[in-house]
Amino acid sequence: MTSDQVPPDPSGELHPDHPRGLMARFRNYFLTGLVVAGPVAITLYLTWWFVNWVDNLVRPFVPTAYRPETYLPFGLPGSGLIVAVIALTLLGFLTANLIGRTLVDLGERLLGRIPAVRAIYRGLKQVFETLFSGNGSSFRRVGLVEFPSPGMWSIVLISQAPSAELAAAFPGDEEHISVFLPCAPNPTTGFFFYVPKSKIIEIEMSTEDAATLIMSAGVVQPGTSDQKRAAALAGMANAARIANQASLQPAAPAKVEG
Repeated sequence: MTSDQVPPDPSGELHPDHPRGLMARFRNYFLTGLVVAGPVAITLYLTWWFVNWVDNLVRPFVPTAYRPETYLPFGLPGSGLIVAVIALTLLGFLTANLIGRTLVDLGERLLGRIPAVRAIYRGLKQVFETLFSGNGSSFRRVGLVEFPSPGMWSIVLISQAPSAELAAAFPGDEEHISVFLPCAPNPTTGFFFYVPKSKIIEIEMSTEDAATLIMSAGVVQPGTSDQKRAAALAGMANAARIANQASLQPAAPAKVEG
């Protein structure tokens, strides 16, 4: 192994054989700065995009006389988001009353008479009630499942037990439970399946830590300090650079013995 192939020590200290040249230090510092600034920049960009998306969605419903840009020489980002939050809160307040519940039930009955819309509405309503219910337990527990083969374990998010119809269709009398297995590095995609409850090992880990562990492909472990996280990610980037350089080098000609 050459001196260029020595990854940085996660503790932050230089290895005795680590290159001490100016370019090597510049590269390591640049990768560490990129790891620190990258998540912050992406988070701010996504937040700004969401605020502008809500503003553009709500602005057509706000009268011109009540828009901030009518009285200011510039637009006020977030005004549409504030209007949306107030409107949703007011809607929830009205729905909690008797008249509001009556109107909601009337609207649901009307939607229930439209075949195509009925299936979409009921499915979306169940998803929203499950995700945003304050007393729900879906995707708030993390477990381990032996997948994709014996001896290999994957992190899953534990959901709810199947319905009575599905439970009756499973072979045997063992209780099953539904789980979601996120894929790395994009945890929004994955596999959904039912597994016997005895085959799940529930672990003490938050869903946020589980998502971070999956997105980083195991580099960022729960409880890791920020300095070690940056050093570990920089080491992974350095190892990837070395692997790419090795793949671009021409293979040595085979020796032919006479």
